[in-house]
Amino acid sequence: MELTAEQKNRYESDKELTFKMFYQFENRNHGLPFDPFKSCVVPRPIGWISTLSPGGVSNLAPYSQFQNLTFDPPYVMFAANQNTLGNRKDSTINAEQTGEFVYNMATYELREAVNLSAQEVPYGIDEFELAGVTKAPSTLVKPFRVAESPIQFECRYYQTLRLPGKSSMGTVDIIIGLVVGIHIHDEFIGNDGKIDILKIRPLGRLGYYDYTVIDNRFEMIIPGLNETLRAGMEGSADKIIKT
Repeated sequence: MELTAEQKNRYESDKELTFKMFYQFENRNHGLPFDPFKSCVVPRPIGWISTLSPGGVSNLAPYSQFQNLTFDPPYVMFAANQNTLGNRKDSTINAEQTGEFVYNMATYELREAVNLSAQEVPYGIDEFELAGVTKAPSTLVKPFRVAESPIQFECRYYQTLRLPGKSSMGTVDIIIGLVVGIHIHDEFIGNDGKIDILKIRPLGRLGYYDYTVIDNRFEMIIPGLNETLRAGMEGSADKIIKT
């Protein structure tokens, strides 16, 4: 896609003010040895997703394109690109066919297990065993939880949004699930009733082969007297006035 004359003039004008990179994704003309795109959206939470095949075989895999979507009721999503063979990921197939999956929080302490479970292995391999982590039975769904993980969400499959890619691996399935049960290890709940994130030390994904860990935090409260707005930011559904 070619830039219009107006766009080119604007770009040249911008360069005179402050030198900055601009490139068009289709042309890949960033001139860097590594594509910077994923490093521009950081840090990304890691959804360590466990599922169960219709035949009863467990699967466990990390997805750095993971996020909560809303909180009343809570929905989460993970985006699973196709594998190197151009096939859909096991997590996608299992979630769709069984209607269930579990999110396990990935932490610095569990980083090696998370990395081991990221390997591309044949369908039917149990990554719990591959990663050396313990299966814990769930309460409302059939897939197992990672016992060593400090927080787990039991989820019911809601829907899939499939986005086409320019390559086989570029095609992605966005799996959305409704959170029906939440497990939190008591040792990570502070005296103030809040989750002690600094004690958990969750992993975050950066670009390239890089990760980060949450080891500091700060608080900011939206100005004003709108308590409902603050409740939404807090994620406290019980404090929101129902309309």
